[in-house]
Amino acid sequence: MTTVDIPFVRHLDFEYGRVDQVSPLIRRVIAPNPGLFTFTGTGTYIVGQGHVAVIDPGPTDDRHLAAIGAALDRDIVSHIFITHTHNDHSPAAAPLKKATGAKTYGYGRHGADKPEHGMVVEQGGDRDFVPDVELRHGDVIKGKGWTIECVHTPGHTSNHMCYGLIEEHALFTGDHIMGWSTSVIAPPDGDMRDYMASLDLLLARNDKILWPTHGPPVLEPNPLINAFIDHRRARENQIIACLRDGLHMIEDMVPHIYVDIDKQLYPAAALSVYAHLLHLVDAERVRCEEQPTLQSRYRNND
Repeated sequence: MTTVDIPFVRHLDFEYGRVDQVSPLIRRVIAPNPGLFTFTGTGTYIVGQGHVAVIDPGPTDDRHLAAIGAALDRDIVSHIFITHTHNDHSPAAAPLKKATGAKTYGYGRHGADKPEHGMVVEQGGDRDFVPDVELRHGDVIKGKGWTIECVHTPGHTSNHMCYGLIEEHALFTGDHIMGWSTSVIAPPDGDMRDYMASLDLLLARNDKILWPTHGPPVLEPNPLINAFIDHRRARENQIIACLRDGLHMIEDMVPHIYVDIDKQLYPAAALSVYAHLLHLVDAERVRCEEQPTLQSRYRNND
């Protein structure tokens, strides 16, 4: 089947607990929570000098919280930003808020735009996080020496927010765009149509550099974003080909499409195929005789 060559970047020089000055305004500390969905671990970003913002404080791991505290030194934390509410991103906001008195900022609680469907996926949904300040697309937050622009990018989750650092033409992309891997889109909170629209949104921004929460920075954003768009379109064509070949169930499509991945990732792959099928049903390229589910039978609409 046709595949897209995605220009992944997977080399990252780091040590757990070490703070790295990765740009004039950005420091990074990586949490010791490596895994299939977190790569080397959660990268917590500290923005500014003196009066700072923290982006994605990560899991409630005492070692990581201590490393963040050491990295802050005499800094005053004025803002805590959350890209989205998975357990590798937002839970440490509570102890960090308690320690610093800073307010938390984010789009909303888990499943914010789909409250009837918010679900636990990947590392799990943090249902305890509720931001002190709810943000919306286009909001601008000014700190001392830094300015954050809010870019709502639903798809991976409905409450996913990217943050632009205006002074450096940089964008903190959470799990929406990562240099080391594609993102899992897991319905019902994850939505492929939203994700594709969010990719188009970032492509139009033309940021100079992307800082994902996992993995190294993306130094050439647009080629990677274009490759992700092409990859998703190719995946839809693969699904259509499966249907034409008589594979009508997701469980039959996954091993046929994902021939080179660890079988441990099959459940995540199934969710991604499901997200694509929902998108295809919505676009009337595929039909389902019942309410579409992971166990439904799908047919080509040609």
